[in-house]
Amino acid sequence: MLRLEGLEIRQGDFALDADWALADGSVCAVMGPSGGGKSTLLAAIAGFLAPRAGRVSWDGRDLTALPPAARPISILFQDNNLFPHLTVERNLALGIDPKGRLDAARRREIEAVLDRVGLHAMGARRPAALSGGQQSRAALARVLLMDRPLVLLDEPFAALGPGLRMEMLDLAREVLAGEGRTLMMVSHAPEDAARIASDIVLVDAGRAAAPAPAGPLLETPPPALRAYLGR
Repeated sequence: MLRLEGLEIRQGDFALDADWALADGSVCAVMGPSGGGKSTLLAAIAGFLAPRAGRVSWDGRDLTALPPAARPISILFQDNNLFPHLTVERNLALGIDPKGRLDAARRREIEAVLDRVGLHAMGARRPAALSGGQQSRAALARVLLMDRPLVLLDEPFAALGPGLRMEMLDLAREVLAGEGRTLMMVSHAPEDAARIASDIVLVDAGRAAAPAPAGPLLETPPPALRAYLGR
């Protein structure tokens, strides 16, 4: 379980507070107006930003003082973070070993994951030789190889067209949440949340609200969410 206890994030005049827990296996959309702190919240959970107060814990283990690499968390950004000079196979190898070392067993593991995300026999290509959707699939494959229980998605599919974005959301739910991982996904699109989210965290006016069931929240949004959705 992810727990944020009295978390206070401060950056100059910006303030964001959170105090709640997210159940294991949840698929949680993080929504709210631009500049409200959605990505900042994920950065604090991942360890890229130190809170002023409070703590982040996972299954009772305090993560607050740990660097990002030591946390049971993987994060997928909008730009996919693929190194352009490396092949897909080498990019994925970094998800297993920080030095990207490969042996026969790791090559087989990478090939199996590439097959699973629909990139059969594409390990020798460089990112520039892939379409935008294929690059997203490669980044998703790397998250699978990291095999961490909490996955943070910071709008990784926002640049894709509507149809391909829905396809990638379905794939992420199938291969990540389908194996019991907990997902938190920053999204500006209510249709994305409606498609895959079990819960929504509304970030607004300096507060990240506790997760609430997505269906009822989207059907009868509170004033802050209604204003954000333009209803």
